Amino acid sequence: MTSPTPSPSSSPSPSPESAAHPRFADAVTALGLAELLPRVRRFPEATRTAQEAADAIGCELSAICKSLIFAADGVPVLVLMDGASRVDVELVRRELGAEKVTRAKADVVREFTGYAIGGIPPFGHANKTRVLADRSLLAHATVWAAAGTPYAVFPMEPKELIAHAGAALVDVRE
Repeated sequence: MTSPTPSPSSSPSPSPESAAHPRFADAVTALGLAELLPRVRRFPEATRTAQEAADAIGCELSAICKSLIFAADGVPVLVLMDGASRVDVELVRRELGAEKVTRAKADVVREFTGYAIGGIPPFGHANKTRVLADRSLLAHATVWAAAGTPYAVFPMEPKELIAHAGAALVDVRE
């Protein structure tokens, strides 16, 4: 069951000059999604965790799309997961056919994606990598993801988000 998704008008209004991270704004524009930028919402307080984002937006925790970076045999991989669930690294390891999968360290995440933990968007990274999206994201008509900073999020239909992220749809939640 999905919760009602707040309309863009019920969310805080975007900050015109800095709602989205510039790299994310450029990526969105390059993907032909410039109409998404006015829907980016900026909050006065950081929404580094899925719970903080859900509280700020007023949506179910599971309607948050977490962008998590793991290292599969030392190679970064992005996993998109609903905010209420945890990633099962063993399932990720099997999905990728890797020997070992671990959480990537913060400095690796920033260097590889160009974003800090808590603000990683599902696409628009500094480097391309393999992307896995957990099927649980499809339980909602709209999910909310980081727009490149811990202060900004954007809404998107999950299938569209998964397609633009170039993600493989998988089952990797605990």
